[in-house]
Amino acid sequence: MKSHALAASKADPMIVTIQQHILHEQRKHSPHATGSFSWLLSGITLATKMTEARVRRAGLLDVIGSAGGINVQGEVQQKLDVYADQALVHCLGVRENVAIIASEESEEAITFDGRDGPGKYVVVFDPLDGSSNIDVNVSVGTIFSILGLPEGAKSSDDPSIACLQPGIKQLAAGYVVYGSSTIMVYTTGHGVHGFTLDPSFGAYVLSHENIRMPEQGNYYSSNDAYWDTFPKPYQDYLSHLRSGGMGRRYALRYIGSLVADFHRTLLRGGVFLYPPTDKNPEGKLRLLYEANPVAFIAEQAGGRACSGTQRIMEIEPTEIHQRTPLIVGGKSEMEALEQFVTPRRIAPSLAG
Repeated sequence: MKSHALAASKADPMIVTIQQHILHEQRKHSPHATGSFSWLLSGITLATKMTEARVRRAGLLDVIGSAGGINVQGEVQQKLDVYADQALVHCLGVRENVAIIASEESEEAITFDGRDGPGKYVVVFDPLDGSSNIDVNVSVGTIFSILGLPEGAKSSDDPSIACLQPGIKQLAAGYVVYGSSTIMVYTTGHGVHGFTLDPSFGAYVLSHENIRMPEQGNYYSSNDAYWDTFPKPYQDYLSHLRSGGMGRRYALRYIGSLVADFHRTLLRGGVFLYPPTDKNPEGKLRLLYEANPVAFIAEQAGGRACSGTQRIMEIEPTEIHQRTPLIVGGKSEMEALEQFVTPRRIAPSLAG
């Protein structure tokens, strides 16, 4: 006679929470880890759950619309921008191993008063990407990147300097999409995994293990309203995709929230482009907390990411709100890009 425990295990799907997964990965890849990194990530997951609760009730609470301020980017702050930022600052601020944070919403990097020195991580983030779309129920998200505190960095130094590390120095990166379901995708350099928030018990549960970006997709994603301001090599590249030059005709899919557009590209393949334009010749997306984490995830999933002139993760940042063009996609699309836009080097995926 089979045991009740065995029968239950066959009847019910195995549930793996993000905390369990992080601890398992630590034991597997860093057997001497102390658990401080998982403690840090738990702060991010808690903040995103707090934000998700507000997003879900956006039409019922007074959280839609402008907060009346302008952030360092010159953009009108939305009420949910402010809330998501405050949630991350609070949840990371009580993690004693976090030394410095930098947010899209703050002009300068932040250190924490009274911190006596155990902090060893730097966290940079966009608390609510695409927030201007929240009042029309378009998906929005949170993007984050985790770096180590550089050796020799002191609390008396300008904290922004500790944030100015190229993407290849990232220890982890991830994003959360608040959409039809809420999903967190992250990497620590050992593959890419996705976790869907189960609202019945408030935990992120493993739903997409070892995500791989298809080598070739069917879609491209760019804001074609600015087509006439794209440099001609990008126009020629997009025409190549649309005309069947890749063996298939690519269709346009553009949401206008980076996390949502990239999430589709990660799962379905294709390419996302935010090239330089006449208005933003240096690009519009932020290098540290948008392009770098997206590039890290893409490379770990078998894709590639470049600025049009070099691999995104090799760019040496000079300031925390630095902008960059971003082209990210599958292997086939990125190889085709090199026929039109010749970067100094687009390195193959770190995952091979």
